[in-house]
Amino acid sequence: MNDPVLSAVGLRKHFRSGDSVLEVLRGVDLDVSAGESVSIRGESGSGKSTLLNLLAGLDSPDAGSVSWGGSTDTGASRRAAYLGMVFQSYYLVPELDAYQNVLLARRILGGLDKAAKARARSLLGEVGLLERSHHLPSQLSGGERQRVALARALMNEPRLIVADEPTGNLDERTGNEVIELLLGLCSSANAALILVTHNQAHAAKAQRSLLLTLGVLGPA
Repeated sequence: MNDPVLSAVGLRKHFRSGDSVLEVLRGVDLDVSAGESVSIRGESGSGKSTLLNLLAGLDSPDAGSVSWGGSTDTGASRRAAYLGMVFQSYYLVPELDAYQNVLLARRILGGLDKAAKARARSLLGEVGLLERSHHLPSQLSGGERQRVALARALMNEPRLIVADEPTGNLDERTGNEVIELLLGLCSSANAALILVTHNQAHAAKAQRSLLLTLGVLGPA
């Protein structure tokens, strides 16, 4: 059997506030296969973003482990090649146009060649923004900014996409369009998707829906 794209075992995380200890994650296990889409819901403050940060290698658990493709190397250099990230607030560089924002993901890997430039243009076409390639983020709508962020996340042909409330700043119609686009792009690229969302309808579109409750992850 092939190693899963992502495997998390026994993840625990707590935060201290004075003399108090808040146990946010109490032993989370998760395996995600190649091309699989998984949604994670939970109440505000349930630890969804904390969990996603651990899965993406942005933070370390107090206990437990995360591996990508069978390797526990989740450092920054491997992260740039292995996974793409999409956030609620887009995080586009305001001084760069849409095309340069997409290329930024490849610049991190140091391989900005003709093939990379062609891929950036192709991805902008896939998200419907080729004609707006040279617009700055300030000249784009919220939905268009998130489409640029989707293209950037896929730029390095990652095996895994992690998305943290990607429709949180969008109206219902635009949010629905972005979710459908995200799922379609990941499916076409055979990239696994972990989608953190409070939106039950969006969560239900994933192949597997999970619920984070009292620090434990289980079926929704």
